[in-house]
Amino acid sequence: MSHYPSPKKLVRKHEVRIIGGQWKRTSLPVADAIGLRPTPNRVRETLFNWLYTLRGGVLQLHCLDAFAGSGALGFEAASRGASRVVMIEKNPLLFKQLQATKHKLQADAVEIRQADSLLQLKGLKETFDLIFLDPPYHLKLLPHLLETLAPQLAENALIYVEDNAPLTFAGWSLLRNEKAGMVHYGLLQREIFSEKAG
Repeated sequence: MSHYPSPKKLVRKHEVRIIGGQWKRTSLPVADAIGLRPTPNRVRETLFNWLYTLRGGVLQLHCLDAFAGSGALGFEAASRGASRVVMIEKNPLLFKQLQATKHKLQADAVEIRQADSLLQLKGLKETFDLIFLDPPYHLKLLPHLLETLAPQLAENALIYVEDNAPLTFAGWSLLRNEKAGMVHYGLLQREIFSEKAG
């Protein structure tokens, strides 16, 4: 996830690791940017265990990483067999870092777009089976983004969300959720899809 820091705020780097799939144990560089908080390994492992339980994994799914940042979620999905992963990142240095990682991994299924997610999501013409959505907490964007993305959901699509408050959204079913420290995270599905599935 990216908080759109100024390029001048990007200084030393650290790393996270892909935890499953063809690039398992591969390190992903993470710029020390203000507001950048890659989804921790333990949380990602829990998320992809949920996806395996609910869907048999992410094989052949079309995925969107809407606030890509380090790309940890999107590259993890691609590593585990997602057929297409679209990443959106506004910050130019983070965008270049994502491009470098894509090239290093030869991740042909990954498309990286340098854009403002708030504007880009309104103009999407494609649908997705799985969306990773973890915008800056303080902006309180999740209700608005969930409504914006509704037309981009394939049938039975899931949305992964992170927030610093309990995950309660009108019109959405919370299929799985946990808390790590102060962060609430979970998988949402439109109630219309949940009703069909039930």
